[in-house]
Amino acid sequence: MTRQTLQQGLTSMFVFKIPEDKTVPYLYPESPEFQEMPRVFATGYMVGLIEWACIRAVNPYLDWPAEQTVGTDVKLNHRAATPPGLTVTVKVELLSIEGRRLVFSVTADDGVDVISEGTHERFIISAGKFNEKVRAKGAAVR
Repeated sequence: MTRQTLQQGLTSMFVFKIPEDKTVPYLYPESPEFQEMPRVFATGYMVGLIEWACIRAVNPYLDWPAEQTVGTDVKLNHRAATPPGLTVTVKVELLSIEGRRLVFSVTADDGVDVISEGTHERFIISAGKFNEKVRAKGAAVR
């Protein structure tokens, strides 16, 4: 682990062109309600894109893949629709580090509008320990 080099104030930018399959009807294809919704970048996929941007920002400072981060809190708005074909740029800043807890400020824009602003929290985990706990939890309910 190289966490000692991970510091508050770290900034990163992540760019992603929105394909058709990241629009609302693709979020839950089995949902008839979603099938009737506009073909715009889905909020659920937007949250995932922001998580991806934060993961990419900190992975160089972790013992990846033995150490990873998991999302634990999301406070984001989604204030503008983005059609497929536009490119979304996500800017993240690491606001604080409290032990294994990381808090990011995030902004996303699609080249026309700011589509999201807010914060995202992640925790650094040991992937082996985490996966074992999840496996045990699944086995306990079977």
